Amino acid sequence: MELGISPIVTSSLVMQLLSGAKLISVGDDEDSKSCMRALEKLVGMIITLGQGGAYILSGMYGDLRELGWGNASLILVQLFFAGIIVLCLDEMLQKGYGLGSGISLFIATNICETIIWKTLSPHTVNYGRGVEFEGSVIALFHLLMNRNDKVRALKEAFYRPNLPNLTNLLATLFVFAIVIYFQGFRVDIPVKNQRVRGQTSTYPIKLFYTSNIPIILQTALVSNLFFLSQMLFRRFPTNVFIGLLGTWHTYEHGHSFPVGGLCYYLSPPSTFSDLLVDPFHFVFYIAFVLSTCALFSKTWIEVSGASPKDVAKQLFDQKMVIVGHRASEATTLTYLKRYIPTAAAFGGLCIGTLSVLADLLGAIGSGTGILLAVSIIYQYYEQFVKEQEETGNLF
Repeated sequence: MELGISPIVTSSLVMQLLSGAKLISVGDDEDSKSCMRALEKLVGMIITLGQGGAYILSGMYGDLRELGWGNASLILVQLFFAGIIVLCLDEMLQKGYGLGSGISLFIATNICETIIWKTLSPHTVNYGRGVEFEGSVIALFHLLMNRNDKVRALKEAFYRPNLPNLTNLLATLFVFAIVIYFQGFRVDIPVKNQRVRGQTSTYPIKLFYTSNIPIILQTALVSNLFFLSQMLFRRFPTNVFIGLLGTWHTYEHGHSFPVGGLCYYLSPPSTFSDLLVDPFHFVFYIAFVLSTCALFSKTWIEVSGASPKDVAKQLFDQKMVIVGHRASEATTLTYLKRYIPTAAAFGGLCIGTLSVLADLLGAIGSGTGILLAVSIIYQYYEQFVKEQEETGNLF
């Protein structure tokens, strides 16, 4: 699972953008939608092969001459087969054997797994201070039981470097609470049915109007750029132009991180102290995340069918009008223009701010990951509540 869900997410976003830009046309009938889903999967498989081949050719698994074409082919088959499994699981959920989409579930599961592992991991490591447990909570009890100076043991459990600590765990819980709190911010527009007298309801416009889409788009953009830069740097480490895109340092265990070029400035600062060490990196990263999230959020409502014009048309087609306003599509559109673009842009800014804050506080699983996990879990919660209400009305 080296490539994870990246190829499927990328293919889905590419197809959505092509559809929104009217470069491909998708009808409202079931056959057209089925063809669209099949095309998404085909593009996902092609991207899986392309990324897998690029990983191998760039030397991610060792020098190709030492690896041999036989081993390289087997690695490509493994990566492709893993991508097929992810596609099948996603298809199974879409067919009704579960709730939501496979992609959302994989993202949430991955982030929650990371948080639980770094909190309760029994794995031991030694960074020169003796044997330590990787999990922050288990490390707390281990330090309190084995150190004579309990205050120093407690301090180390909260602030130990190189490993998850209790400060990281508390920051994670804090960000979870803030995101859940912001999920409840919305404006309820009262609407009534023209055909049925007395039937009224509300059309909610949430602060996070585009949900987690801005951060997914921003993450997809940065991860693909990092992938391209890392691949080129491995191949041509002395090239000046590739160095401007990004220079990379690789640890002994194989993990790489950017130390220069554009990729360095697009990578999140680790702590608030980085403001003093490299203020330009700090400011550039925050400006990039906030501006791209706001821009992607506003752009997404236009290409995904959630713009004021699209919503006004949907309401008018359903014979729904805003209470206290004339029954015309133009009036509804004017009213919706007050809220939807503002909610999209400001919501994108809030998502970007929360992501940066989580990264700076050292939250486990990265700010982007936590935002995605919380918003996905919240969507599942809303689905459960909706189905419960429908089942209650039925029985």
